[in-house]
Amino acid sequence: MKKYILIAPALLAMAACGGNKQAADTAADTEMATITYLCDPMGLKIDSAAFTVDADGYAVIFDGKDFTGWRGYGKNDVTEKWTIDSLGNMHFAAGPGEGGDILFGHPFDNFDICFEWKMSEGANSGFFYLITEVADSTLVPYACMSAPEYQLLDNANHPDAKNGIDGNRQSASLYDMIPANPQNANPWGEWNTARVVVNNGHVEHYQNGEKVLEYEIFTPEWTERLQACKFSETAWPEAFVLMNAPHGGYVAFQDHGDELWIRNVRVKEL
Repeated sequence: MKKYILIAPALLAMAACGGNKQAADTAADTEMATITYLCDPMGLKIDSAAFTVDADGYAVIFDGKDFTGWRGYGKNDVTEKWTIDSLGNMHFAAGPGEGGDILFGHPFDNFDICFEWKMSEGANSGFFYLITEVADSTLVPYACMSAPEYQLLDNANHPDAKNGIDGNRQSASLYDMIPANPQNANPWGEWNTARVVVNNGHVEHYQNGEKVLEYEIFTPEWTERLQACKFSETAWPEAFVLMNAPHGGYVAFQDHGDELWIRNVRVKEL
């Protein structure tokens, strides 16, 4: 696997030492932290001949034929619980076996990504974007620690739909921060369309053809939102540091233990 070295401010070292703010502040004055990040083993580019570009200018990065460009978060390969079913859908199977989030191996800064999804009754999952992937998975074992989440949820049957504030854990919401409005998700077993646009810090979520929220990321308001949710400096300091640091990054679908289907994943770099 190819790797590259990123010299990052020592604030990122806070994630490795359990969020000791005083230690991080001291380190910030005296040194820089060296962190190794994973890079796609194929040196993947989405304009490769491996990906079809459709009439709207989107690269089709999952077409139902194979997992070209995809791998497990923190891994070289796709894990066994992610398969392609007989209809050409990406499928996450509940039950035993090796799972974990599935990640596309080319990072994006500004992009427009679309996909379709459906899930089993009572299921919970998510789509992460702007992921910072750290090679040492003992430091950052989950994609959710560094990335905003477009929530995928059976609103009617999963208890998390009633948690959070004003429905901000329901489908298409910026998880635990901003509710999707209107809430127009289709029931479990039916397909939904999703779209996320990130452009120079401005983010938009769409669900079933409607824009349901927008916000500015890596701003003072973003930091305030983090401090008011489960990723706050007090509740989860490692995640707070990573999610509060401007960066581009990877996209991934979540292993939340529940059955999920994905199809027609398309992306355009802006």
